[in-house]
Amino acid sequence: MLDLAFVRENLPLVEEKLRQRGMDPAALKDFHQVDAQRRQVITEVETLKARRNRASEEVAKLKKGGQDASGLIAETKSLRERIQELEKSAEQYENQLRQLLIGIPNMPHESVPVGRSAEDNVEVRRWGSPPQFDFTPKPHWELGEHLGVLDLERAVKLTGARFAVYWDLGARLERALANFMLDLHTREHGYTEVLPPFLVNSESMYGTGQLPKFAAEQFRVPHGDKDLWLIPTAEVPVTNLYRDEVLDSLRLPISLTAYTPCFRSEAGSYGKDVRGIIRQHQFQKVELVKFSRPESSYQELEKLTQNAETVLQKLGIHYRVVALCTGDIGASSAKTYDIEVWLPGQQLFREISSCSNFEAFQARRANIRYKSEGKGKNEFVHTVNGSGLAIGRTWVALVENYQQADGSVVIPEALRPFMGADRITLKKF
Repeated sequence: MLDLAFVRENLPLVEEKLRQRGMDPAALKDFHQVDAQRRQVITEVETLKARRNRASEEVAKLKKGGQDASGLIAETKSLRERIQELEKSAEQYENQLRQLLIGIPNMPHESVPVGRSAEDNVEVRRWGSPPQFDFTPKPHWELGEHLGVLDLERAVKLTGARFAVYWDLGARLERALANFMLDLHTREHGYTEVLPPFLVNSESMYGTGQLPKFAAEQFRVPHGDKDLWLIPTAEVPVTNLYRDEVLDSLRLPISLTAYTPCFRSEAGSYGKDVRGIIRQHQFQKVELVKFSRPESSYQELEKLTQNAETVLQKLGIHYRVVALCTGDIGASSAKTYDIEVWLPGQQLFREISSCSNFEAFQARRANIRYKSEGKGKNEFVHTVNGSGLAIGRTWVALVENYQQADGSVVIPEALRPFMGADRITLKKF
């Protein structure tokens, strides 16, 4: 959520940033009208309070002189009642402004390329080269079925579409990738591992921006008189660990990593990526989350992105980094890099991690502050996060990039200690 005073004082700038996102800034016209009404009410309240104070002083003088003050007393009472009515109106206008703020996305950082869609995203760099095959590479769903390690039909029987069952070395590959990523981020990159709940309350979903706007994309679980939500990403519980807290500035930046299952309804994605496990209702992910001082948050974004890239570098998988344009970044993000991995079986790049700086947008919603040295008041931290990495898509990338002519899959050396095997070969169940 943006700062109320900032929006009030910079309406033309906010309108321009909304246009850059491809949005109609009409909502800000309502903001301007409600704010003007609020200001008018507050001005009237202050005027009436001054009149009431003067009348109260006059009442005291009349009483002291033994004179009749009943008329002024009645006026004072009337003024008090009118002031209370207006203060309620001012509070209602304030609430309307805050509701309007909830619907306003974050301001794109000045370094974000201006564009309308993913076609306007800008490639920043590439690492490695695509593997060369002397045969036609297959997509992961064919390889997984052939090797007996990926079973989509039984997943449909158990649950429905967009779920998967992994067998034997396919299941072990998921587990190995999770352990590999967590060890890398904790031992080499300085993150602290945390295992959060996989169900969160509505306040947590609001804090990171999933509610109220994206409720249709989530899995809701009624629980007594409240709703709980299956987490769409570990970003939600990990960020909210410090909700309504004031952090010691000496602790910043705080870097946390978490492995969790993630659940998404994929509303609006009907017909997209129906083959394989690219777009699932349930998938596993290792998340990276940072709490930073505002002045260093963009440095932390670069570090976090590099930390996520290191996973692919150690696995020897070709990828590129793309800066999302204003029309493609998420509503809560001020700047986002997508890491896109090369999938030879499909002959395309596919996003495997989104690394974003939310600046104070999430922290303001979740009320996460820090004690600022030399300043009289606490300030909001900046939150930075990204996948480090999405395990299912890393599974896909590894299987497709390391496939062999006989249909087997070679395990890269960095992962072998976690796998206890150097190759996935045919095995039926």
